[in-house]
Amino acid sequence: MSNHEHNASASIVEVYDTTLRDGTQMEGMSLSCDDKLRIAEHLDSVGVTFIEGGWPGSNPKDVEFFERAKDVPWKNATIAAFGSTCRAELRAEDDPQLQTLIAAETPVCTIFGKTWNMHVTEVLRTNLDENLRMVEESVAFLKQSGRRVIYDAEHFFDGYKSDAGYAIETLRAASRAGAETLTLCDTNGGSMPWEIEEMLKAVQEALPGARLGIHAHNDGECGVANSVAAVRAGARHVQGTVNGYGERCGNANLCSVIPDLELKLGLRCLPKGGLKQLHDLSHFVAEIANLSPNEHAAYVGRSAFAHKGGIHVSAIRRHPESYEHVDPTLVGNESRVVVSELSGRSNLRSKAEELGLEVSSASGGRVLEKIKELEAKGFAYEAAEASVAVLMARHEADYQAPFEVLDFQAGVGRRRGGGMFAEATIKVRIGDEVVHTAGEGNGPVSALDSALRKALRPFFPAVADMHLTDYKVRILDGRSGTGATTRVLIDSQSSHDSWSTVGASSNIIEASLQALVDSIEYGLSLEHARHEGPLEATAART
Repeated sequence: MSNHEHNASASIVEVYDTTLRDGTQMEGMSLSCDDKLRIAEHLDSVGVTFIEGGWPGSNPKDVEFFERAKDVPWKNATIAAFGSTCRAELRAEDDPQLQTLIAAETPVCTIFGKTWNMHVTEVLRTNLDENLRMVEESVAFLKQSGRRVIYDAEHFFDGYKSDAGYAIETLRAASRAGAETLTLCDTNGGSMPWEIEEMLKAVQEALPGARLGIHAHNDGECGVANSVAAVRAGARHVQGTVNGYGERCGNANLCSVIPDLELKLGLRCLPKGGLKQLHDLSHFVAEIANLSPNEHAAYVGRSAFAHKGGIHVSAIRRHPESYEHVDPTLVGNESRVVVSELSGRSNLRSKAEELGLEVSSASGGRVLEKIKELEAKGFAYEAAEASVAVLMARHEADYQAPFEVLDFQAGVGRRRGGGMFAEATIKVRIGDEVVHTAGEGNGPVSALDSALRKALRPFFPAVADMHLTDYKVRILDGRSGTGATTRVLIDSQSSHDSWSTVGASSNIIEASLQALVDSIEYGLSLEHARHEGPLEATAART
């Protein structure tokens, strides 16, 4: 190998994704076979090196995954099946679990073996020499069967602390048998980065030329740091999961490890363009797993590049790098400005630009004071950008409301011989007309929404395309009992857009109506901007 080839190889780190196996061991996470295939295809498009599909000897779902994976034309990734070394006192070729790895027909088999002497004697209840035999024969059997083998040294760092010599011997056994990578596993997740680096260097001295990997867990909140430390010390194979999913406190989060290695250490983990897909990958996997994404996650969270403090916003408008450690677009994310009671005028100017609005200096000052006043009363605009846009528009000199709610009434009851019902009436001024309508729903807010839409649809047909998708309620001061302020956050969407609005009041119906009115007004403004025509109610009436 030439020096150029060696340097190029040294700058590449293999990414081994185990979301489909180790990730699914997280409490509350479950994936169907279809889910696993969809995630695997997305991982492949991003460009990870290996995808660990599961443990074929553990359940029928994983067997089905490997059977179906054979027919997928993988472009970047190599599929790996996971298992363990053979059992004590059993020849490798006679071990049923190793036979299931062969039956999976994956190019790569990853097996783990015991490193910690305590685990050998107390968990496996065998002797140290027999464990070495199990490791070496299992790797050799898979190699002789035409498989590439990655060896995961379970509990390596705890084992090294207990008996460094024996821990190294287990690696030698796997290496002699032909394992292409020796992965050092911090299985209990309690090691510190400096320990990882020190022990990895010791392994390099004992096994010069061996390809080393790292498999870190996050029990000490060091999963990412330990992975980066291992790579700095010479590892060129990193195992982890999307979003850090995994048993107990999770695995090393690849959505942080990968950009750390590429953007901070200058190494290459993914093919060109892969890093830009990281934000989408994170949210895609969370959606498939039916888990809420961590919006405060580094690099890929919605809040990772969100700026709230007025001084911060003023600075990033001039120099983004002043409060952003990397360009968010490198990982497919974006810079955002949050408007709240901590905002300054720079926040409003940035938010107006982001929303495509023009706000005068005079109205901007009034809007800022209004936001501070309303947030003191319980409103929160951070997650309700549509309400911010509506508030800005209402403070412009030429603002004309498309409609105005004059009065409303909502109630619930139960009819004799029937179930519960909810009814609402509303009186709305639209242009020169006053419309009085009623609506029913499965609750008072639903009935109020129905009545309001019924009043507006004849004048604004676009209202029929707007739908409430989520409704969240938060009691702000439980000590006030039934008089506590209630904050309502409503998520809405149309065929083209989605947006969120907020309302707050000691009366939940009033808070809900505030958010509903903002939602419809903002939706109408989007429709107006799309068609660039006058938003005149009478012209739209059918």
